[in-house]
Amino acid sequence: MIIDFHVHMARYEHMHPWVIAWEEANLPEGERAHAKENLHAILDSPASLEQKLLDAHGLDYAVCLAEESPITTGICPNDFVAEICRGSKRLIPFCSVNIYLYANPAQELERLVTQEGFRGLKLYPVYHHFWTNDRELYPMYAVAQELGIPVMVHTGSSIFRGAKLKYGDPLPLDDVAVDFPKLKIVMAHSGRGFWYDRAFFLARLHENVYMEIAGLPPQRLLDYFPEFERNADKIIFGSDWPGMPNIAQNIKTIRSLPLKESTKDKILGENAARVLGIL
Repeated sequence: MIIDFHVHMARYEHMHPWVIAWEEANLPEGERAHAKENLHAILDSPASLEQKLLDAHGLDYAVCLAEESPITTGICPNDFVAEICRGSKRLIPFCSVNIYLYANPAQELERLVTQEGFRGLKLYPVYHHFWTNDRELYPMYAVAQELGIPVMVHTGSSIFRGAKLKYGDPLPLDDVAVDFPKLKIVMAHSGRGFWYDRAFFLARLHENVYMEIAGLPPQRLLDYFPEFERNADKIIFGSDWPGMPNIAQNIKTIRSLPLKESTKDKILGENAARVLGIL
């Protein structure tokens, strides 16, 4: 089983120009002229997403992310993500609830999960400018814990205009993990750049905290995390597609690392399946 825990659903009309420019720069030169058409063809329907992304890269499931980040990257609406995942057993929608856009964010999260079928929440502290242990978020954490859904949190760096990197420090999640011991917390990007050691330690310390490796070059994982295999049960694969388009190659690279085969299986799918309740 292979699960990509980090797939963005934004089409061109959802993104700011600087995000589009960055995504196109990551494509082979020959694909850039048709980047918009190719992306929209994939994000056209559940069937096209399954066929042209999941099947093309050997994925069994994908976590599909909404995003409400108007000052940094753009807005990929929850409604759009819900619709493109509707009826598919392989597409797992995660909603975005920007605490500055709702009078009652916890109530909105509950609605999105119970009425719209979302199966997780993605938080963007670097883009929305909040500390993850801010008590303003605690009602949302309480709802997520009660409903049994995981919360994925952007940790580490970002290159996008308007991002504030200090909010990417994973350490405040220590408070959240202690105060919500049954809440599954997934640290997207594993503290990328500044805080690899903190992300690794938090995942080892807390039963309910996981590392996710989207956006990290897989060939560098053992450099970033010298004791990588000690956290074999707590590391989750993600691609950060479409910004990182070579999902199949990343999977192949992970398969080539000097790790136990059982460790590779856990990272590529088993750990994610446990967090998502698939197993």
